[in-house]
Amino acid sequence: MTAATRTGTAPDTPLPEKARPPGKTRTAGRRTPGRTTSAGLWPYLLVAPTVVGAAYLLVYPLIRNVVISFQHFGMGELIRGGPGFAGWDNYREILGGDEFWSVVRRTVLWTAVNVVLIMVLSTLVALMLQRLGTRMRTVVMSGLVLAWATPQIAATTVFQWLFQSQLGVVNWLLVRIGFDSFEGYTWFAHGPATFTILVILVVWQSVPFAAITLHSALTTVPAEVFESARIDGAGAARMFRSITLPMLRPIFGLVLCLEIIWVFRCFAQIWAISQGGPDTATTTLPIYAFQVAQSLHRYDLAGAASTITVLLLVAVLIAYFRQMFKQEAEL
Repeated sequence: MTAATRTGTAPDTPLPEKARPPGKTRTAGRRTPGRTTSAGLWPYLLVAPTVVGAAYLLVYPLIRNVVISFQHFGMGELIRGGPGFAGWDNYREILGGDEFWSVVRRTVLWTAVNVVLIMVLSTLVALMLQRLGTRMRTVVMSGLVLAWATPQIAATTVFQWLFQSQLGVVNWLLVRIGFDSFEGYTWFAHGPATFTILVILVVWQSVPFAAITLHSALTTVPAEVFESARIDGAGAARMFRSITLPMLRPIFGLVLCLEIIWVFRCFAQIWAISQGGPDTATTTLPIYAFQVAQSLHRYDLAGAASTITVLLLVAVLIAYFRQMFKQEAEL
């Protein structure tokens, strides 16, 4: 009788996994190094065309603009090429002029007024949407989406017609309710009036995106939190200050940054309505850079002005992010 028969095991039965000698373990199902490397590179290959396209459309123009700002680049250089190196002369010329700093102050005022109105109105609209019923909420959100989807130039044309001096609806309505001084009033001939119309236009175009974004964030806050605060006697203002705002601070910060960028670089609406006038009342930094390039054919000065605009915007955003991170660290 063999040993295999005495122990009751078949002679061809494989040894258990733990009893296998070293080096004899199974290798089925293991990924080879080459396959792992290919799988790891595949996601990067999929996003590579998008990254390359974005770099070509965004990074290259920025670098080209910076290079031009350090050159003597006028109409002659644009035609025949061969621009010379100017060093910091363009920046000294731009920063040394009083007109540039007047435009900077106007741009800061323009951005502050628009962003404050956008954030306040968007927050109020988002809170209102939370209290509306399903049908009314659908109607209001549909209106917001339509306003948001309206092309900028189309909306600008409508506002030009609304405030037209002879056939405009605004003058007609003001006269009908008793303000006879607005008969034939030319809104776009006065700087403060034109500035106000542009603010209304930009706010009207910006509120839908911000309001829908904030409303979507509000839906993520558990209703039990508000119910508990309401039982404890907290009012609407206290709940917003102590619950809503702290929980949605990252979303508020994101929307605020996007609106600052969008308003700061706003160009199409201002140029279509006033081209920076009347008397430079609506000339912001993007309008100023475009005027220098097109009217004076000083593309080097326009490049310097555009570079300074980007640096100012980056400085404002960095200061805001530092303050936001500091507040989050203290919580």
